[in-house]
Amino acid sequence: MTSIDAPHTSAVPGTPAASAPSPAPAVSPASAVPGTSAVSGASADPGTSEVPGVPGVPELPTPPAELHGPVLAWFDRHARDLPWRHPEAGAWGVMVSEFMLQQTPVVRVLPVYEQWLARWPRPADLAADAPGEAVRAWGRLGYPRRALRLHAAAVAITERHGGDVPSDHGQLLALPGIGEYTAAAVASFAYGQRHAVLDTNVRRVFARAAGGVQYPPNATTAAERRLARALLPEDETKAARWAAASMELGALVCTAKNEDCGRCPISGQCAWRLSGKPAHDGPPRRGQTYAGTDRQVRGRLLAVLRESHEPVAQAALDTVWDEPVQRARALDGLVADGLVEPLEDGFYRLPVA
Repeated sequence: MTSIDAPHTSAVPGTPAASAPSPAPAVSPASAVPGTSAVSGASADPGTSEVPGVPGVPELPTPPAELHGPVLAWFDRHARDLPWRHPEAGAWGVMVSEFMLQQTPVVRVLPVYEQWLARWPRPADLAADAPGEAVRAWGRLGYPRRALRLHAAAVAITERHGGDVPSDHGQLLALPGIGEYTAAAVASFAYGQRHAVLDTNVRRVFARAAGGVQYPPNATTAAERRLARALLPEDETKAARWAAASMELGALVCTAKNEDCGRCPISGQCAWRLSGKPAHDGPPRRGQTYAGTDRQVRGRLLAVLRESHEPVAQAALDTVWDEPVQRARALDGLVADGLVEPLEDGFYRLPVA
């Protein structure tokens, strides 16, 4: 199952949150179709030279080494003090933060993260509880299937790895609910390994600094992955810090709107700024609505179920939304997703198994 990957802020990997028994091998460049652009993957001038050792990535406007120093120095001065960045958070704390920060702002995650780690300080603690308790503790973070996936990952970690979050990238990928982004993020931020970690913030920084465009494509492309690997420092520790630093730069300075180029440590090398900051000319940016959607109805239904430690009658759920067809569709969706368990006589509860 692929996890939902979205903008957020990583742990600090300069002092890994956990020590890996043995470092994972560096990611090797994937094979690529020659003559594709650095960000979109569209065809480029066949005569364009490429980054040495990274097929399919056109020569960058600025050598990667000239970006590393300024960004890492900026990160040293401006990185936020967040609990999952502390060494005592461990790999489990990093993993919990990665699940919670998907499509959710840091300010909303912080209180739930602290409560979660206080209640379930190790994967085995969460695995011993019912999945419905994970949904209950998730509160109003949104996208509550993440809670079920995190619970399933905790069970697998307990059963397969003796309760310790694995350091191997492949073993992380094999866990339920872990996709390529989350596996790379945990391996990098918790264990200090060399992986390309691509969230929306990083993709935007790379699109502007190296690609010369305002925004990356709507979905991550193979060209972006090649570019991210081309920009990785060779040194493993520096590569892990670069992953966190470039993410923080996108979260705080190179934001989607109202970017602050005056505070950017690489504004002088940024291909997009140097070309006059041309406006986005790709597909329209996707926006998200909430009011009146099935997501809103699902949230209201779950709020009632979270607040009750006893099964809830259908009549109580009917009061949360006036439109019966949409309300029934939303409830059916919650049941299908495993977030709600139907009982006899029209009662419902959070899942217990």
